Amino acid sequence: MNLALSDEQEFLREAARGALSRFKTVEAAREGLEGGAQPDLWPTAVEAGWPGLLVDEEHGGAGLSVFDAMLVAEETGRFLAGVPLISHLQATSVLNAAGHAALAATAAGEQRAAFVPARPPGDRETSWTIDPASGLERAPLPAASVDGDTVTVDGVAHWVLDAPGADLFVVPAETADGTFVVAAIPAASVSVETVMRYDATRSLGHVTLAGAQGTVVDAGPDAVERAWYVGQSLLAAESVGTVDTILEMALTYAKERFTFGRTIGSYQAIKHGLVEILRLRENARSLLYWAGYAAGDVPEEFAMAASCARTAGSKALDFAAQRNIATHGGIGATWEHDAPLYFRRAQLSRRLLGGSADAADRVAGELIAGAAASAATA
Repeated sequence: MNLALSDEQEFLREAARGALSRFKTVEAAREGLEGGAQPDLWPTAVEAGWPGLLVDEEHGGAGLSVFDAMLVAEETGRFLAGVPLISHLQATSVLNAAGHAALAATAAGEQRAAFVPARPPGDRETSWTIDPASGLERAPLPAASVDGDTVTVDGVAHWVLDAPGADLFVVPAETADGTFVVAAIPAASVSVETVMRYDATRSLGHVTLAGAQGTVVDAGPDAVERAWYVGQSLLAAESVGTVDTILEMALTYAKERFTFGRTIGSYQAIKHGLVEILRLRENARSLLYWAGYAAGDVPEEFAMAASCARTAGSKALDFAAQRNIATHGGIGATWEHDAPLYFRRAQLSRRLLGGSADAADRVAGELIAGAAASAATA
């Protein structure tokens, strides 16, 4: 497996970095905590062609891979940029699998889609579930009734990424007889309550589906399961990009801040913390590469690889955000400094899409199952 980026991938990453660098995203993150509006980065995403990254060229998309989408997500994380992209890419992944009529508009960015993230069954829970309003017990899928190509959906989906302002919702649901169905529902048929937790750059919403009508998406559980792990991979990539910025920030300060006649970076307590950030970042990045490779070439490994990447990326970001504050000492512990903005990002990111603990459970379940199978055949 060649781990080097192609020239096209290098260009994609550099173009994303250049586009996002034009915005004062960190300043906007601070202002957002006081009720300030976030910059609208969707036009920038549309201009760059990001909405159609995972849509086949025949449907008007770029026809790129999950790995390529992860490169863009990494740059959004680097800038704490609130680009409503992860949920859109999950949704278009499902629509693309079905060849849905909405593909052209979503690929062009004329319609922004949001995906109600449904967690696939696993060793702990045997049914499809969505995030609950609170607590650890998962919520059931919305209820659906199908009449020809029309589907009516009832239920509430909480903490849906990028739901506010979305034009189309891709919703996994279940009929009374247990049939799995996916619905494409226009925003006019749903009610979205905008919510903000920890990180003002992250767009979240509670989506109420009360007799919401849409069209049936001809995509089965496999397409929705892939979309779930696409989301895990993109969150992991975003986390690694944020860790890059944190490490640069901490290193710069450690080289500039003097105490007792020495730079604080010369003290073991600081050095070891920074090296551990580097180690965790490189571990997460290697798993990201595995996830990107598996998504395109070894699909049977994608769920495991994406879960590993999500677990490692979340751990790296959580540790880096805390060590960055510690490296900056007293100034880093004040809300006036930028360091806590990255801590807020870490705390919210680790809770999205089932949470990083759920991803770790998936990894553990796969490993235990594999060990049991090996023991049975020994």
